[in-house]
Amino acid sequence: MHLLDGQQRMTALWRSLTGHYDDLSLFVSLREAPESAMGDEAVDDVPEVVAEKRWIKQLKGKSFGMPIWTDDDVQVFGRNLLPIACLRPGVKGTQRLKEFKAAVSAAGGDVTPFDDYTYELRQRVSSYSLACLELPVGTGKETALDVFIKMNTSASALSDFDIVVAQLEEAMGQSLHAMVEELKQRVPAITRYGNVEDNVLAVAALLNDRPGLKATFLIDDFGKQLANVWPRLEQGFERGLEFLRLEGILGEKTLPSEVAVYLTCALWADVPEYGYDHEGNARTLIRKALWRACCTNRYIKTATTRAYADYRILAALIAGKPVPNPPELFDTLANPLPEAGELIVASWPTRKDRLPRAMLSIALRNGSLDCADAAPATPGNIGRREYHHIAGFPEGTQESEIFRALNCALITWRTNRKLSATSPTDYIRARTEQAMLGETEVRQRLASHIVPYAEMSAGDYAKFMEKRAALMVEAIAALCDGAEPNLGIS
Repeated sequence: MHLLDGQQRMTALWRSLTGHYDDLSLFVSLREAPESAMGDEAVDDVPEVVAEKRWIKQLKGKSFGMPIWTDDDVQVFGRNLLPIACLRPGVKGTQRLKEFKAAVSAAGGDVTPFDDYTYELRQRVSSYSLACLELPVGTGKETALDVFIKMNTSASALSDFDIVVAQLEEAMGQSLHAMVEELKQRVPAITRYGNVEDNVLAVAALLNDRPGLKATFLIDDFGKQLANVWPRLEQGFERGLEFLRLEGILGEKTLPSEVAVYLTCALWADVPEYGYDHEGNARTLIRKALWRACCTNRYIKTATTRAYADYRILAALIAGKPVPNPPELFDTLANPLPEAGELIVASWPTRKDRLPRAMLSIALRNGSLDCADAAPATPGNIGRREYHHIAGFPEGTQESEIFRALNCALITWRTNRKLSATSPTDYIRARTEQAMLGETEVRQRLASHIVPYAEMSAGDYAKFMEKRAALMVEAIAALCDGAEPNLGIS
């Protein structure tokens, strides 16, 4: 079949069921999904799907797939998980399930209590009806394109923002469009962090003690509630976006997670200005929340409801109120920080992937001076900077190993063109000769990207990646604790 639209989704579904991802293992939880009344993101009878990142670790000349437990059916069952490949329709899925049950039984485990549940899941997958619009095989290109355009533009439903605009106009006689335009004038940076209207609604929902779901926006008086918190919302965006800038998150190009924007701005809305120690404590707490949101898996699923749950506790802590437990975002067991191996295999940060962009933002936070002209990265020039392979394209290295986040830095386009035709060693030598302060200056420029000078100069790609990963692990640990990293690189 030819897919006019939805090809990536269908491919991802099939690769999941066939275990075709090298860098990802997928499982379904054998524990009953908890019921929730948080809105349209929580659906009863939907089992939890667990996605575990994979990477290769070299030890004594041998390669090991990490984490090791993902390849061990006994350990997988010990975590109350089932490989999602067991749900693949047909003979191969049935065989994979038999292999899984046999391995668990041989180790003394008992899968039989879950037989009915796994059978139900297999039936659900195999009998699921995928609605589609079918065109005759001889349909011309122009006709197919016309059908595609009409499907995606005709009879479109009102957006959440459109609904709230009508509510506010009816309840208060105010124009939300005009209010948003005034907000853009007051805080121009708001246009750099994704869809302004969506961010406004998300922050307004949190400030009204509600999750940013469609169910919230459909409440009859949500427009009036938004108007009531508008002064706080304006302060939140003004101070929150300035905080993101200082933390190295300069715009949508390097934004690790959308949650980072609306959670940060909602928390800054109620921090008293010139609050001295109170403001300092709030800054530390929000930094910890921001970087844990960017560097852990906390918001990969049901991000809106999880952000709401964390916001309520964080806002209480900022206000100095007692809370029985810290937010789950701070739970290091449920949301562990990434290991060096996970950082090494993290993908090229042009993709909207949380961890690669988090690492790029951490480098930007450190200054990211251009290698040639020494200009720092700023919100004004970040859009013109280009993605550069720091260690070049080492011989004998596969392309997939080169396009990694740890091999990436943002530099000016002129410098990128110069570097593209020169090996890192030769370019460092040339920059050392041109820089007025010699090697010391070049070291400082590379250090501002959290790039280890010695390992880069040596030309050993594997050691360079390991060293930079170790530096990033140290920086992530400090930021996720609310502290300033002290890497001591030069």
